[in-house]
Parts: sequence; C-alpha cells; structure tokens
Amino acid sequence: MSTIRRPPMRAADYEDAKRIARHGSTDERAALARRADMAPELLFYLAADRDSDVRVAVAANGQTPPQADRLLADDADERVRVALARKIAALAPQLDPNSQDRLQKLTAETLARLVRDTAVQVRAAIAEVVKSMPDAPRDLVLALAQDTEIPVAGPVLELSPLLSTEDLLALVHAPPGPETVSAIARRPHLNETVSDAIAQTANSPAITALLRNRSAQIREATLDALIARASEHVEWHEPLVHRPHLSARAARALSAIVAEHLVQALATRPDLDPATAEFLRRQVVKQIAWGTPSVPTHRSDLPLPVDAFAAAGELKSRGRLTEAHLLAAADRGEVRMVAAMLARAADVALSVVERAANLRSAKGLVALCWKAGFSMRAAASVQGLLGRLPPDAILAAPAGTWPLTEEEMRWHLAFLARESAAAQRHQATAPQAMQPASG
Repeated sequence: MSTIRRPPMRAADYEDAKRIARHGSTDERAALARRADMAPELLFYLAADRDSDVRVAVAANGQTPPQADRLLADDADERVRVALARKIAALAPQLDPNSQDRLQKLTAETLARLVRDTAVQVRAAIAEVVKSMPDAPRDLVLALAQDTEIPVAGPVLELSPLLSTEDLLALVHAPPGPETVSAIARRPHLNETVSDAIAQTANSPAITALLRNRSAQIREATLDALIARASEHVEWHEPLVHRPHLSARAARALSAIVAEHLVQALATRPDLDPATAEFLRRQVVKQIAWGTPSVPTHRSDLPLPVDAFAAAGELKSRGRLTEAHLLAAADRGEVRMVAAMLARAADVALSVVERAANLRSAKGLVALCWKAGFSMRAAASVQGLLGRLPPDAILAAPAGTWPLTEEEMRWHLAFLARESAAAQRHQATAPQAMQPASG
C-alpha cells in the first residue's frame, strides 16, 4: 500500500499544532485535522476528539495512520464512517488481507468491517468508489452486488466490469433484493444471454428497465415474446416502440396493442420498410375512425368482438380460412382475428380459445391448431401470440409431426371445453349469488 510521504512539520509548527489539538476551537481543530502535512500521532490524537466534525476530517485525511482508521471504523457518528469508507475504498486495489505488512493488513480489515457496517450509507459510499474499478478486489464487488439494499448493490450491478455473465445470471435467478434485477437491466451493453434471463422473469419493472436500456442486446425472438405479453403491461409499450432495432413483424404486432400516438411514432421510424410504414399509417387512421381503445389494460382482448368472429366465419364460408391467412394475421399481431380464425377453423366455441389463451396452455393451443387442420408452424405462432409464451416455453416439433399424441390432443380439447363451460356457468351464477335473499 503506497502512501504519500510529506515533509515533517517544523518544530515550531509541531508545537503550535499540539496546542491547537488540545485547546483550540472546533474550527481550528477541524482545520488542523484536514492538513496534509499533519503528524500521524496528532491525527491519532484527534481521532478521539469530542467533536464529530473533527473526527470526520481525520477520517478523510490520507495521512491518518491505519491504527486511527481502525478506531474510526467503530465511530458512533455515521458521517465519520462514511468519510472513512470513501477513503479506504479508494485504496482497495492495493489491499491484500493476506499481506505480511501489518499496516496494510490492518487497513484491509478496516475495509472489511466497513463493508459489513449496519448503516446503508457507509456501504453505499464504498460501492460508489469501486463501482467502475477494473482492479478492485472481486470478493468485495461480489459482496456489494449481493447486498439487499439497492443504494449499495445498484452502482456495482450497473457498472462494475468485474461481474461476469455467470455472476449476473445467478443474481437474476436468485435476486437478493427486490430491485436487483432492475439494476442489472440498466447495465450498459448488456449481453443477449442476460437479457434473455431478465425477459423470462415475471419482474415487470426489470423488463421495463431492460427495454429502456438502448444499449442492451435483445434477441429478435425475445423481443417478439415480450411484445406478445405486452397487452398486459402498458408500461412496456413506449420503450418497445422506441427500441433501436425493430423488425417489421414486431412493429406490426405492436400496432395492434399500443396507443394511437405510439402507432404514429412507429410509422415514422426510419428503419422500417415503406410497406410496413404505410401499414402503420393505415392503422392510425383505423384507430381514429373506429375509436379503438388506445391501450388494453388487462387480458380482456378475449372474448372477441362479434365483428372479428363474423369476419372469420365469412372467410371460412368462402374457403379462405387458410393457414396462410392465419399466419399473415399473426405477423400483423392481430390477436382478435387470429383467435377468431382458430375458433372457426377448429369448429369450437370462442370461449374454448379464450380459455386456452388465458391458461397460457401451450398443449391446449397446439391441440386447437391440430383440430383446425393447421401445421406446427401455425401452432408455434399461435402459442407466442395468444398464449404469450416465451420462446423456451413454446412446444415445437419437426415438420409434419406433432409434439403430442392424438390421444393427448383430444384430452386437452375435452379439458378446455369443460373448463370453458365451467367458467361460463360461474359467470352466469356469480351475480345471482351476490344478491340478497328475498323475504
């Protein structure tokens, strides 16, 4: 541990400093404690000063001997410990707790004690100093990252170059605090692996932070999965619309769920092809003309309006209810139309599709596509759009095959029919049950 050697005080100055240390005013003693040429023994003496302003000055002084720093680590005044934490944390790259040097070892022990301090501001002071250090002790950074208090963990979670992908994944899967994942989501240039892990959580604030992080790398499939869930999360809409890279398919899907002003923002994106931009402009006109609700706030986009179901029926009667038409509607993000087409093609009640979607049943949606005569390509698209399933939860199978047996699919269809009927009976009887008895 390197220290800056200062010229010794002149004898006359030394005697004057001793007098001030013993009998000077608080301001005089504090000024003395801030001097860079102060004799170590006088700083040690002032470390026990009755006034905390003096002890704060001693704690911040780089010439204070390690023995005095160790005493100040137990000071009753939090301000003293905060000042000491900032100073000692700056020395962290030089410290070795296993050093044979007695003073360096003592300083390392002082830092370890401050990291365990019960005051959040003391630990946070250390985190602010070491957050960007490439040569800080890794154990120290991990201890701060695992802190339950975000003022402590946040700075290193967001900025420390010492946290590996494995470290971050472990913290996403088992976060020590409620804001841990959100802090990770704000890291500059977050890689796709960690972004995927955050996107698969149920932590909406963290996902919002991820989407707002314009430097975060997010796979196209992950973004598609988030868009499929976005009707239930209004807070995602604006950051999704303004993501740096957005495919035409994603833009079309978003236009079906976001407010009019956000569709207008989508339509003016310079990275979209002319056909998609024109489609989005038409969507704005439709929203204005039809008075479409700006933002669905919950999973009530099903059951579907009669016009969508009627339109799907018309397609079926004209022999145009094909997989190609369903996939085109899915690419445009038309949740209502896709669900109506699936119900018509499978010849089931609309409530059955609603039940499969609300249960987020991958197997149920696959069974419905099988009954409708569609392929697994359509089933994968339906699972993402209606079931709002992330990529790793979508059932897949090689072309021409199904991931379930015919018996299993028939069972799921029967189960959905029963569940749908039970839900409808409950809705029909619930209001009556709430009425007071007559007589």
